[in-house]
Amino acid sequence: METTATSKGQIVIPSSIRRKLSIKEGTRIRIELDEKAKEIILKPITREYVHSLRGKFQGKGLMKALMAEKKREREL
Repeated sequence: METTATSKGQIVIPSSIRRKLSIKEGTRIRIELDEKAKEIILKPITREYVHSLRGKFQGKGLMKALMAEKKREREL
């Protein structure tokens, strides 16, 4: 599939793709750039995407690090 960029750099995501990925009005889209492959990667931030991240960082101590950082900020 192809689409054309407007003068403002906007593109249209075809409706068939929007339906498959549950993209609706207001859905946030994460944009990544693969410089080596010269590709733009669009990832919709849907409820399913957020749920897929659950447990990914489990055991990394991120909550303790966040709490320590917040404590330092309050002390300043």
